Amino acid sequence: MSNLSPTINGMAVPSVNTYWQRHAAITLHMIEKSVGAAAGGVLALLLAVVLAAVTARYLGTNSLAGADELALWLYVTLVFLGLPLAASGALAMRLDLLSARLQGKWQWWAETLVEAIVIQAACVFLFGAVDVWSMLGGTSDTLGIPENWRYGPVILGAALTLVTSALRAASLPLIEASKLVSGWILGTITYVLLHHLGPWPVGLPSAIGATMTAFGIVIGAPLPHALIAGLLWTLPVGGLLPEPAVVQNAVSGVGRFLLLAIPFFLLAGVLMASGGLAERLIRLASSLVGHRRGGLAQTTLLTNVMFSGVSGSSIADAAFGGKVLAPALIARGYAPEKAAAIVAATSVLPNIIPPSIAFLILAAATNLSVGELFQGGLVAGLILAATLALALHLLSHELKQETAATPQERKAAWWGALPVLGMAFIIVLGIRMGVVTPTEAAAVAASYALVVAMITQPSLRWRGLGQVFVRAGCEASAVGLLIGCSTPLVFLLAVDRVPDVVTAVITGIGGGPFGVMLATNLILLVAGCVLDIGAAILLLAPLMLPVAVAAGIDPIYFGVILVVNLMIGGLTPPVGMLVYVTSNVMRLPAATVFRASLPLLGALLVVLALLAMAAAVWALR
Repeated sequence: MSNLSPTINGMAVPSVNTYWQRHAAITLHMIEKSVGAAAGGVLALLLAVVLAAVTARYLGTNSLAGADELALWLYVTLVFLGLPLAASGALAMRLDLLSARLQGKWQWWAETLVEAIVIQAACVFLFGAVDVWSMLGGTSDTLGIPENWRYGPVILGAALTLVTSALRAASLPLIEASKLVSGWILGTITYVLLHHLGPWPVGLPSAIGATMTAFGIVIGAPLPHALIAGLLWTLPVGGLLPEPAVVQNAVSGVGRFLLLAIPFFLLAGVLMASGGLAERLIRLASSLVGHRRGGLAQTTLLTNVMFSGVSGSSIADAAFGGKVLAPALIARGYAPEKAAAIVAATSVLPNIIPPSIAFLILAAATNLSVGELFQGGLVAGLILAATLALALHLLSHELKQETAATPQERKAAWWGALPVLGMAFIIVLGIRMGVVTPTEAAAVAASYALVVAMITQPSLRWRGLGQVFVRAGCEASAVGLLIGCSTPLVFLLAVDRVPDVVTAVITGIGGGPFGVMLATNLILLVAGCVLDIGAAILLLAPLMLPVAVAAGIDPIYFGVILVVNLMIGGLTPPVGMLVYVTSNVMRLPAATVFRASLPLLGALLVVLALLAMAAAVWALR
């Protein structure tokens, strides 16, 4: 029998030689493929349920009274089914800067500890959910389904995480497998010991949990698993969250109707990119600014401004730009690292200009108005876009310039891009005027994108469409896991009154609006260097917002500045997620792209400083 090298989550598994290794690899591939297919199917069903509820509401009927509750149950299922996919592969959100530089025994130990953290988190979810299942009684309000069924996907996802981890170890050669097996042993022993040690009196158990979470993130553990495993270390020191409470907090963290907008916006973005509609935006942008100085760089910027109204995801736009726009920039005479820097810097905008997934996460974490955040994000995003346009004009020296488009060509480009621009109009205007909620707008936008993509790109039908739903479902699961897994730690920080400590520290650094804006922005810039924006919002926004409000700063204004600040972190080392995405797509060293991004990063920092000063002045009016 020949060697087999299956692809798992987009990554090739090393060739295996023994009978058991081959079949473990095949089984692992089948499980992960099945989980992805299930995620896509749940997303399709979720979209159908929300659309049916929206239609029934506008028709004035109550025939779907339980649709909202069913949608939330489906979203919980979608999120926690992704637990095994978030443990390894392309969907594992992790900081690999340190682990990529380790060698020899140090790398072995780092990967062993990462696997131990994954095992600990899976055990917390598995045994915690089983406990909740056994203790929880009653039925749901409208569906009449037993309440404990809500935790079934958690049990299944955690069990599959353990199974896939074991299969991954069984599919690898002995030396590689030793790291995973050692991680299993270390993770299991630590899990058992932490349940039997203590209690030891410690003033702030949340500080222990946050420290262990930070350690897990630094060594390269997946963010959701590091957040949950860190909470284990609070048990011996008097932490108030036993395993069942951790699981309940995580499930309730994603059990909010607002968060359903995230998978729908992701689906709309994937549909627009896969359906060839994003290229129409490029043609329109090129017809408007392609003939100017730095025309293709300006086209890249304008494309991201327009695509912002569709995807809401900066990472998705960075990946798309790295594949489509960067090669064209290189052909025009730009150095590869400079082309990557332009793509990365302009990809900051989609998480600021609405619809923005970052603002949806912020609204869920702080209860701020989504509509007002979107409005503020639109203003800030356009200011950032204008500043980047000026910077690109000054910095760009293309070797080839396009001729100006004719009026007929511009008209044709406008007509071609109208379906995409129409969707952005539906989203922003519908939410701002209160016609639809953010979740309803996202569902309508996803349906609109589905219809338009199928009409304009017949090749998407059936199999291609299924792949789109699988990709969007898996990405939505990863984002949802990050939200759910951060909720218990945020709760523990609030119980330990950490926000009060943060308020006192920042106030001590500098009182008044100017001092608070300076201190909070410096902290956020540092956090943005090492944290994913989603995790940073979920962990820091509940701590920072009360400080800003106490200083008289408008909460919406501060929320917009917080997102702008953390998005700029996508260009700053050592994490710089947008830089890493573009450099990986273009196969460039990240260090060279970081250096090439410095002028554009400086322009963005100037805008951030001006926005912060304006917020402080407004607070003193």
